[in-house]
Amino acid sequence: MRYKSFRDFLQADKAALSNGPIAIILVEDLIEVASTIEHHLNLGFRTALVFAPDALELSDELESKIHRISAAITTPQTAADIVNSVISAANGTWLYYCFNAEYLFFPFCESRTIGEMLAWHSEERRDSVLTYVVDLYAADLSQHPDAVSKEDAHLDKSGYYALARKDSLNRDHPKDRQLDFFGGLRWRFEEHIPQKRRRIDRISIFRAKPGLLLNEDHTFNDEEYNTYSCAWHHNITAAVCSFKTAKALKLNPGSTFDIDTFKWHNSVPFTWESQQLLDLGLMEPGQWF
Repeated sequence: MRYKSFRDFLQADKAALSNGPIAIILVEDLIEVASTIEHHLNLGFRTALVFAPDALELSDELESKIHRISAAITTPQTAADIVNSVISAANGTWLYYCFNAEYLFFPFCESRTIGEMLAWHSEERRDSVLTYVVDLYAADLSQHPDAVSKEDAHLDKSGYYALARKDSLNRDHPKDRQLDFFGGLRWRFEEHIPQKRRRIDRISIFRAKPGLLLNEDHTFNDEEYNTYSCAWHHNITAAVCSFKTAKALKLNPGSTFDIDTFKWHNSVPFTWESQQLLDLGLMEPGQWF
């Protein structure tokens, strides 16, 4: 079903927001939109809200499975505003957000649904899941000038690190159970990335509640939502495997001519399996086996 705005959607089918978990897919351009939608539906999301430009064309079959809402995703703040509008209307529902050409993986996702994972996570009294945005890129940019190819996708097998997240109110003490994570293309090509955009951590999965707000930098106004685990043991983390950065670096006139290839000695083919991400330490199951 298509809607001209989120307000129109709420007037017509607000009840759909109670049928979670819900995937919010923010379409910035027309690259790999259908595969992004299909991937997340296959993970078990019960509802998919696709905020997309009118120029997007999808098959009738795929359109019938989603709620499509007209939107122009032009800035990080635009994306945050859209997610916040969903939060305000979906109290108590588990939400997930991503952009087109991004693909969520969580431990054992080939045999377990997102609903099963969140049921376990809820039992651990957690309302958010830390995800690492793992950069994907085509190995052969001559064949794939926009750096996007699911068949030729590669990722970095090393080069990831974390720093203590500083507290702006108390610079001598880092924030409790919060880290800033770095790596991938944003680290290797940092001269082309603004400093405030270099982190790869994102709280992509969370439970909506009154007053909760997503910030432009992918953190929330509730500090507990920004933590990587509870205080007593490690929790599940997940990965959002994303062509977003590679796409931007190759489509941006300020960087495209400086990059002939994204491959380096630590590049490996992406197998599209959760086990590879677990083996590389790019997510962990916590106590969930």
